[in-house]
Amino acid sequence: MKKIIFSIVLILAAIIGCKTKSDSSDSKKLDIVFESKSNSTVTGTATFAEKKGKVTFVANLSGLKPGVHAIHIHEKSDCTTSDGSSAGGHWNPTFKNHGKWGVGQYHRGDIGNFTADEKGNGTITLTTDEWCIGCEDNTKNILGKGLIVHKDTDDFTSQPSGNAGARVACSAIIK
Repeated sequence: MKKIIFSIVLILAAIIGCKTKSDSSDSKKLDIVFESKSNSTVTGTATFAEKKGKVTFVANLSGLKPGVHAIHIHEKSDCTTSDGSSAGGHWNPTFKNHGKWGVGQYHRGDIGNFTADEKGNGTITLTTDEWCIGCEDNTKNILGKGLIVHKDTDDFTSQPSGNAGARVACSAIIK
């Protein structure tokens, strides 16, 4: 009888342990820091949080000129060059035209525009099921990519990058 109870306890512990592991793996978070590029003073942070198949992205930036700026995910997690060009072009694993997020064709990296206030501070938030953090789907996995803030506005039409100007900040999307 003791063996049966002990076995039941072990089985329940294993089930509860597996359930806990499953729940924690459903939630992932990644915090990254921007480096200034192209002789700018732009700094900031970004967070990617994945829960239940959706990633919420939040970037907080300072040191920008007041006005509208573009932000994109780029192909490489390489911010070594002074102008950020080492991050490559926009991340476009589905081979679409550049455009506005959620409207017609767009790159998975085409996050869009945000506004910096009169003090040069700006924030942008996006939630999507088109990204994941470290999954096996290369058309969704953002790890190993770069995050670039541009000097100007994305016009959403110029190919392949939206004519958004110089790269003023860069961060690698890595653990």
